[in-house]
Amino acid sequence: MKMFNKRKGFTLVEIMIVVAIIALLAAIAIPNLLRARHNANEAAAQASLRTISSACESFLGANNTYPASLAALAAATPPYIDATLAAGTKQGYTFAYTRGANGLTYTCTGTPINTGVTGTRVFSIDQSGVISEVAGS
Repeated sequence: MKMFNKRKGFTLVEIMIVVAIIALLAAIAIPNLLRARHNANEAAAQASLRTISSACESFLGANNTYPASLAALAAATPPYIDATLAAGTKQGYTFAYTRGANGLTYTCTGTPINTGVTGTRVFSIDQSGVISEVAGS
C-alpha cells in the first residue's frame, strides 16, 4: 500500500512559475495596449478636426463668415459642436482654431497634450477640408 501526502496547496516553485508566466504576458500586452491607445487618440483627433471642419462649413452657410472661435460654434443655437471640443481639448489632443482676417478662411490644428504618450503627430485642417500632418511634428 502506498502512502499519500495529505497536504494540499501549491509549492513555492509552482507559484513562482505562475508569477513568471503572468509577468511575461504583461510584458507583451502592456506596450501593445499603450500603442493601441496612442493610435486611438490620433484617430479621434482626426475625427474631431473633421467635425470642426463640418461645423465651420455649416456656420459659413448660415452666417456668410467662418466663426471667430471654437467657442462661437458651441454658443450658437443650436450648437455646431459640443462644449468639450469647444474648450479646445479632447482625448489627449489640444485644438487651436484661427480664423483668417477676411473671415473666409480658417485653420485648426490638433496637437498632442503629451507628445509620445497621447500622440506623436500634429494634424491640421483648413477651409479646403483636407486633414494634413504638420511637417516636423
